[in-house]
Amino acid sequence: MEAEVDKLELPFQKADSDLDYIQHRLEYEIKTNYPDSAGKKSPVTLLKELSAIKSRYQTLHARFKPVAVEHKETKSRIFATFNKTMTLIQELQKQTDLKLLPLTEEEKTAAEQLRAHMSDL
Repeated sequence: MEAEVDKLELPFQKADSDLDYIQHRLEYEIKTNYPDSAGKKSPVTLLKELSAIKSRYQTLHARFKPVAVEHKETKSRIFATFNKTMTLIQELQKQTDLKLLPLTEEEKTAAEQLRAHMSDL
């Protein structure tokens, strides 16, 4: 489960790192190329706004983390319930000697999609 959460966090970590780089690069460029920017919105003010955006982004990431954990746990519970249900159906078939008709193409497609999603767990 930890690996799944880590995988979901990678884009957030990359974006955070990118924002840091952009901020430092802009600070450097502004200091070297525009030491006196009169009459316009200060580039330093723009950088502070970028910092505020980064802070809001970090807050969003902190709120995302528990959702990612719950998402993973929910997928695991669904998978476990599905497996138990399939085992129960197979046992009932054995006990009753009931033979089911072959799956339709639509049912086969749905089963393949379900297996693909379960393999992500």
